[in-house]
Amino acid sequence: MIKLSALLALLALAPMASLSAQDADDAPRWSLAIHGGAGTLKRENMSAEQEVEYRAALQSALDAGAKVLSQGGSAMDAVEAVIVLLEDDPKFNAGRGAVFTWDGKNELDSSIMDGETRAAGAVAGVTTVRHPIRLARAVMEDGRHVFLSGHGAEQFAAEKGLEIVPPEWFATEHRRKQLEKMKAENLAALDVEFKFGTVGAVARDSAGHLAAGTSTGGMTGKRWGRIGDSPVIGAGTWADDRACAVSATGSGEYFIRAGVAHAICARMLLADESVQQAADAVIADVGELGGDGGVIVVSKDGEAVFSFNTPGMYRGRATSDGTNEVAIFAGE
Repeated sequence: MIKLSALLALLALAPMASLSAQDADDAPRWSLAIHGGAGTLKRENMSAEQEVEYRAALQSALDAGAKVLSQGGSAMDAVEAVIVLLEDDPKFNAGRGAVFTWDGKNELDSSIMDGETRAAGAVAGVTTVRHPIRLARAVMEDGRHVFLSGHGAEQFAAEKGLEIVPPEWFATEHRRKQLEKMKAENLAALDVEFKFGTVGAVARDSAGHLAAGTSTGGMTGKRWGRIGDSPVIGAGTWADDRACAVSATGSGEYFIRAGVAHAICARMLLADESVQQAADAVIADVGELGGDGGVIVVSKDGEAVFSFNTPGMYRGRATSDGTNEVAIFAGE
């Protein structure tokens, strides 16, 4: 028989245990997803050393964003932290290591969006701003415009005190050889670069706010000032606290035509689809148009998902419930 003193002790502990479980359920939740491009990513096309390097780079970027969120930081700050690292990593087509245009230049595009206010900033065709994502955020926070391009965007960056570097900062020999091969053999962009190397991040912070950001060097051999979906709000980037945050990577012309990022959130709001259903449906629409690529999406409830119609996508996700993973190939 249980002694009265022991029974009283158990009863005293019960409310504490119950409260602890409740606190765990009510604890602020955060979620993060990142990408480094989608495309013809197959194990047979990648050495073991390259795979290790890419996974390590993705993990470092994921950890940077997760650290911001786990310490109570904002979704905007987490998105920027991820993309800044990826822009400095020459393995990805954004910032340093961006692909070359037909004229042998590196022209950079980026965008960012705040899901709480739906404020947004975007830049295209910049050649001297070390971190285009920071420039996009500066445009958003300034508030007078949403989209700046070329020389004007660079002048704005200088006025805001952002880091300016010589154009040579972004150039790598690997990317230069891709352009030379493309011209010499009259190839398409994806014949020399097997992925759309855009980088991006989406996040939900512990306050329940969403943010999305995307950054890219575009397509190898692009001409005539071509701009893809990455800096286009609603195509490559979208965030709305009522539904989701999206960052896209793929054949930009098709993603623009499908309004991919906005379309996913709209389906969640208007058709009451789950985040995975909406993402899959819109990527299927892109495929029907003839386009390839993928998206990362975080829902208003913090569910982080991927959807892509290519053999692989550099990607990762982390959440406050302990999820922390990176992947490259389909089926992982």
